[in-house]
Amino acid sequence: MTWQPTAPLTHIVARARLNRLIRDFFERRDVMEVETPLLCSSTATDPYLSSWKAQANGKTHYLQTSPEFCMKRLLAAGCGPIYQLGKAFRQEESSRQHNPEFTMLEWYRPDWTLDRLTDEVEALVLNAASAFGKTLQPFARLSYQQAFEASLGLNPHSCSHQDLLNVANARINGDFAMLDRDGLLDLLSSHLVEPTLPATGCFLDEFPASKASLAKTSLNQDGLAVAQRVELYIAGKEIANGYQELVDAAEQAERFTADQSYRAQHGLDALPTPSHLISALQNGFPESAGVALGVDRLLMVLLDCDNIGDVISFPTHTA
Repeated sequence: MTWQPTAPLTHIVARARLNRLIRDFFERRDVMEVETPLLCSSTATDPYLSSWKAQANGKTHYLQTSPEFCMKRLLAAGCGPIYQLGKAFRQEESSRQHNPEFTMLEWYRPDWTLDRLTDEVEALVLNAASAFGKTLQPFARLSYQQAFEASLGLNPHSCSHQDLLNVANARINGDFAMLDRDGLLDLLSSHLVEPTLPATGCFLDEFPASKASLAKTSLNQDGLAVAQRVELYIAGKEIANGYQELVDAAEQAERFTADQSYRAQHGLDALPTPSHLISALQNGFPESAGVALGVDRLLMVLLDCDNIGDVISFPTHTA
């Protein structure tokens, strides 16, 4: 067993430089840095996320998959635009692009639209690329439907469950009969759609409404129900995920209940309802746009690395 870091020292220095750049970026834009707990009494109920449990003072707590809930409680308390640069945890297998403990940059802009926030994400990434001597151009903007149709010839909003299953069975090894519609969309997206996105980077928006999570939904120009959500991909990596934030406490509570029902039906762990977040929304949550950005993956892009172990000092299997 080696005691040495997996990342070369030059990359550890580069991370410190990127962290300074991020903090300078938000300092110049008058966005306040905050810190929120890693151990909380609730966690993301999303069936596609898995959290670690920990015992603290005789009670069960959860390592956070993102700082979203606590940061939204700060927004409801009136703190204005905020960002956080810190650790998050997701109980998934390690891979070339994922370490169970990772660094996340998350920020919120009260009274901003998602389009305006998307522009700010682009400005931050292009600023970082320039500082690292890497040439990136403004990113293409595609809808989820455009990406699916270009790579699979399927309209993800109107095709049938069987259409999705047929493509999965024909082009991906495995048994997918138990997957529901959203599960198949995620499978096809990760295996077949994302690898065909422009390597130079693009934003995807107008996700199916069923994939809204904590984002608002609306009708697009074709009258289809879509999530007000955007994701940034560069070189086949998902870099950032942004929402026009859902501010309706009742609808958010219904979505949490739906998540819990799904979990029960599929044998997943039951989780406590994030009641603090619901209370914060009931208090009067400002119209806001928010985004989470994977700092490790951004650093991989900036340093032309293909393995996350090349940009973090001690991946979980060596920590």
